[in-house]
Amino acid sequence: MKNCVRAAEILLPESADMNAWAVIACDQHTSDPNYWEELDRLVGEKPSTLRLTLPEIYLSDHVEERTQEIFSNMCAYRERGIFKKMPSGFILVERDTFFSPTRFGIVLAVDLEGYSYEKGAKAAIKATEATILERIPPRLKIREGAPLEFPHVMLLYDDPEDCVLGAWKSSREKLEKVYDFDLNMGGGHIRGYFIPQTERVTDAFASVADKEGTVFMVGDGNHSLATAKTLWEKIKTGLTEEERKDHPARFVLCEAVNLYDKGIRFEAIHRIVKGIKDPQKFLAGFAPVQGGEAALVVGGRKIPFSLGTDVAAAVEYADGYISDYISRFGGEVDYIHGEDEVARLTRENADCVGILLPKMKKEDLFATVKKHGCLPRKTFSMGESAEKRYYIEGKEILK
Repeated sequence: MKNCVRAAEILLPESADMNAWAVIACDQHTSDPNYWEELDRLVGEKPSTLRLTLPEIYLSDHVEERTQEIFSNMCAYRERGIFKKMPSGFILVERDTFFSPTRFGIVLAVDLEGYSYEKGAKAAIKATEATILERIPPRLKIREGAPLEFPHVMLLYDDPEDCVLGAWKSSREKLEKVYDFDLNMGGGHIRGYFIPQTERVTDAFASVADKEGTVFMVGDGNHSLATAKTLWEKIKTGLTEEERKDHPARFVLCEAVNLYDKGIRFEAIHRIVKGIKDPQKFLAGFAPVQGGEAALVVGGRKIPFSLGTDVAAAVEYADGYISDYISRFGGEVDYIHGEDEVARLTRENADCVGILLPKMKKEDLFATVKKHGCLPRKTFSMGESAEKRYYIEGKEILK
């Protein structure tokens, strides 16, 4: 299997207020309009990736108009000289948050020809959770026609000996520092160092591939990758073999992080169900499974509940129950990071019920996916919401 890792000509702002430039991944705070309204006020008229991406909370709100505005902003930023294009290379990322030890990653491009979200597929880059095909079309509309991409995708690789980044981390002060700033909205602090030597990095990733050639599993942003893959499959049908080799839409910018990095913590992704007219009726339908840690939350009050010790099975059961309930009685489900947030939402909204799910051990991820295929959707999250990737780097995807 060919090496799926590529260096990229990364775009960074030439001169901008970086605290306003970088904003959190679009799939966060989907039940909290106040977050996005406060961020909008903070950014104001300053150049920002908030104007180049679409928060998912707005996916049903004037999407066509918002998408056209994003395209317009991308073109305007280019014309105003907002961006500088780095030489081909990588960026070593050092991220400090209030929740975890320092996390290191590396921004790179990966070949979409090496990615698959099909369950059980042999691929260099594998999805860890089920891909909901219905979620691709609205995201595809945003990506189609966009000349640039700004990634929130995080890939995990299995490197207990820290072969890939160990040496770069220990000598990072010798590298060119390309950014160093506080992230807005409680995101902590981030530094980026440019790595121009490409072969050392690509060779190191080749060395951590398993027997089947798998290098990465998707930690965050699987539907973004699936959307990029869909667009590439569409584009490449009109290209010659030679044109396909280096077409920018074939390669997607991501941050790759070692599964064993001290800053990587797996947390559960909880559920809240909105529009529940009779919370007690909703609760009564659950059939407990012996063992395991879970809970139901009503009015901010946690009620211990057992869903078994198999995390994937617990998530699958909870999602199945929620889906069946909504189909019969109505309601809407959302996915929430953090027990406190679930408690707050159920306390402030009488028609909300929360389900706290158990968390998976990160060391079990690769083996579990290889054994069972994709996990149920949103089985785990890497850390708290504020620790998610912020949009900083960009890449051209249209010539």
